[in-house]
This record gives sequence, structure tokens and C-alpha cells, in this order.
Amino acid sequence: MLRQLIPRVSKGALARCLATEATFDLPTCELHKFDIDLPKTATLTREDGLRYFKDMSIIRKMETSANSLYKSKEIRGFLHLYSGQEAVCVGMEAGITPTDSIITAYRDHGWAYTRGLSPHSILAELTGRSGGCQKGKGGSMHMYTETLFGGNGIVGAQVPVGAGIAFGHKFKGDGKVCIALYGDGAANQGQVFEAYNLAALFKVPCLFTCENNHYGMGTSAERAAANPNYYTRGDAVPGIKMDGMNILAVREFTRAVTDWMRAGNGPVVAEVETYRYYGHSMSDPGTSYRTRDEVQEVRKTKDPITMVKAMMIEAELATEAELKELDGECRKIIDDATKFARESPELETHEMFNTIYTDMDGSRIRGSDSMTYGIHSP
Repeated sequence: MLRQLIPRVSKGALARCLATEATFDLPTCELHKFDIDLPKTATLTREDGLRYFKDMSIIRKMETSANSLYKSKEIRGFLHLYSGQEAVCVGMEAGITPTDSIITAYRDHGWAYTRGLSPHSILAELTGRSGGCQKGKGGSMHMYTETLFGGNGIVGAQVPVGAGIAFGHKFKGDGKVCIALYGDGAANQGQVFEAYNLAALFKVPCLFTCENNHYGMGTSAERAAANPNYYTRGDAVPGIKMDGMNILAVREFTRAVTDWMRAGNGPVVAEVETYRYYGHSMSDPGTSYRTRDEVQEVRKTKDPITMVKAMMIEAELATEAELKELDGECRKIIDDATKFARESPELETHEMFNTIYTDMDGSRIRGSDSMTYGIHSP
């Protein structure tokens, strides 16, 4: 009977009939040399749940649009999609503050969005247009904000930079932390272990986070790593492994760990177990080293958007119709962003000489040969 009445009830009245919050049990996580009290339950408010659903849906649809733009040759070069991993960026953002620092690798579109960039500016950056977040100069792998230090194209190179950013926070005593993200494929890089060591010696607030999507390019973690328990790789550095498909687990454990770090306890190595639906990049169909059935099974049983949707409906925080309408709003946002990415003007030639140095306006900048110069301007 209630279902029959719902269409006749206003949105405001319907919202008043729904629960305002609900408590959920958290999945257990694994620890390495880590003496920390972790929450066993998490409270999800209706407001937060709707925001998480919207943010993850926008990222998913944005990546789907990027996939289509690449196939129609409107995006060129490298493109690494984040579909399936949305609970990591949205969940970790919910567990820290907007003034904390983030540095990641080349699968960075989701992080660019959670750090405040619009889908319009992200997609326009991918198409190389002037409306892009870096005016089309950076492309897929190089997106930045004041607190997002990239988007980095060299495998593992962002990890020691992240340790340096965290050292800066400790030096200034500003109470902030840095999350330095890398994939399971980059986890075997020597510079990663060097960063662990120095971060531990100086007790810097860096959360080294391995986004373990199980495949480094086309090689499974089990075939690439003698020790695939990435959260134990810091040796003397405490470690934690969490379910990266459950947004509440990511949020709560990130908050607990970063609070521990802010107290001056030093770095932590986190392994966030997740999954990517597309191949490593657009040049990888993603089916030669795993089966389509495997991908579909993850989509069916562990998808982070489906999971938060089910949580909200079962706890009566939202109705299925309401979430469907919100999903439609997200689709419209991405449709508009896609149109903007196609129609935004291409970069003018003189812009290639700008945003290279600070305090250099009016100076001559050498071009690709000794006969070509431009003027640096704002």
C-alpha cells in the first residue's frame, strides 16, 4: 500500500518519512604491527549517503564518457580509467579534510573530481581544450589543485614526493597529512621502500596507500609479487588492509588512521583492496589475463555504487525511485560536461609559453628551436 502512495507524496514529505541515519557493521580489516583501536560500526546519514551515491555515480559516468570520447578519437594519448574504484577516492575524502594533501599516479580523474575539479574541466582537459583544468596542457595524467599534487605519469615516482609533502606538513606543524597513492604494480619499485624508510625515520604524517586492483597492467598480483600482502611491506611501518569496495569501511578506517598519524605517530602503509572494470589503459582490452565472468562477478557482488544504494534502500534512507532520479541528474551533468569538452576552444599557440615559471611575466621563453621565442604572460 505504501508503495502505491509514494508517487502522490511530495519529495519533502517523502524525505520526512525516511530515516535520517542508520548504523552498519564494518568488515574486519587486517593489521601489521599496528596498535590502534578501530571502529566496528559506522553511521551513515541520509545526507552523506546521497552525496556518496552522487559523487561515485558522477565519477563512473565521467569515465564512461571518457571511454567513448577516446574510442571516437576525441581523446588522444594515454587514458587510464577509474571505474570500479570510486569508493576509494570518495571514501578517503570523507575521512580526511579538504586541506590535507593528495598525490596519486596516472589513474587520477576520480581524485581530481573529489578535490574539487568539475566534470566539465576534467573532460575538457582530456580532450585537450582550453576549458580544461590545466588548459588542455596536462591531459589525463596531470591534473592538479592546490591540494592535489597530481596525477603523475612515472610509475611509483609520486610516492617519495608524497613523503616530502608530508615532511613539509610536519616541518610547518600545520596538523595536515598527505595520502600518497600507488597501484599494486608500482608497489615493487625500489623508491617506494626508500620513501617508507625516510618517512619512518622522520615520523612524517604520510599514508602510503596501495590501491590494489589485483592487476599491475596485465600481470596479477600473485604472479608479480613474492609478498602480495602490500600492507606488510613497510617492515617497521604499521600497516592496514581494508575493503576498498565498501565506502563506509574506507571512510572510517581512513579517519581512524589519519587521526593516529596527526597525533605524531608517523607514517602508515595502507592496502585498499579494489578492482578496475576496464583494462589497465585504453590500449588494454582487459580480457587476456582475466575472464569476462570474473569482471561481471565483481560488478554483481562487490560494486561500490550498488553497495551504497542497497544500504540506503534497506535502511530506508532513500527510495529506489529517488536514487534513480538522482542517477538521472548525474547523467545530465556528464552529458553537459561531454558537450563542453567537445565544444571548448582549442588552446591558442601563445598559451604554450605560459604557466611555465612563476614571476616570469613579460620574459622571453625559448620554443622548440633557437629561432622560436614567445612571451610569458599570466
